[in-house]
Amino acid sequence: MKKKEEKNKAKKEIKKEIGKKAGKSSKKDIKNSKKKWTNEIEEAKNRESMEQIEGDLDEVEEDIKKLRPLIGSISSEEVIKKVEVKASKPIIQLKKGNKIKVDGVEFVVDTHYVLMDHGKTKEMTIEIFNPKTDNDYQLRYFSDQIETSIEFYELQEILYVRRPIQRVEW
Repeated sequence: MKKKEEKNKAKKEIKKEIGKKAGKSSKKDIKNSKKKWTNEIEEAKNRESMEQIEGDLDEVEEDIKKLRPLIGSISSEEVIKKVEVKASKPIIQLKKGNKIKVDGVEFVVDTHYVLMDHGKTKEMTIEIFNPKTDNDYQLRYFSDQIETSIEFYELQEILYVRRPIQRVEW
């Protein structure tokens, strides 16, 4: 009986050793396979990204070709149009009740506030109204570049619509 037990014990130990060796090699194989697949997946993603970028570049180049004739016909005056500003005091001092003329039409200031603070400069808004028609308007500008940034907006329903202007005075 002892011999039988010893045989069984030896078989179990051999099976354990074989299992350990098989387990080690299969874990190693799994790691290598995982690395291989991960690398292949990354390469495929990179190829897709590059193909997408190349496609986007092609579209941009086509758009540039279409727009080139239009861009060439725009003068620098149209791109940055300075509005003539005649100021009796600094624009920042305008407050409720002050009068502003836009292209000869007189408006009354309702409020003057910072629309957005960009750090070195502030985007400002002056809400004005025409006392004759009671329509609402806005003058928007950047505090550090008034003449090149001032814009005039008219309130229509719930939306302000930009209107071209040549002269502003207060």
